[in-house]
Amino acid sequence: MIKKLKEKVVHKLSFWKKENLKKIVVEYGVPFLIILVGWEIIEDILFPALFYYLGQYFPAFYALIPVTWILCLHPIAVPVLWWIYVKFYGKRDNKTQ
Repeated sequence: MIKKLKEKVVHKLSFWKKENLKKIVVEYGVPFLIILVGWEIIEDILFPALFYYLGQYFPAFYALIPVTWILCLHPIAVPVLWWIYVKFYGKRDNKTQ
């Protein structure tokens, strides 16, 4: 269990390396990087803050604060957000307008 937790922490920290971010921009473009970084902020900051706030009314939510740092949802959420971006804001050629 500790090994799995250590792998999760290393994975979270490896995302913020400069080389990794450059590779993402080159491969997918700036919008994808913005979606990816935005989701990481939501996952690592806003979800724990939300569960802290909800924990004031129902203490069981306090238990979910560390879960948000261990559970990794971006393999599911980022493709969905990217699909929404491409569907509504993606480039269109003259034939499809």
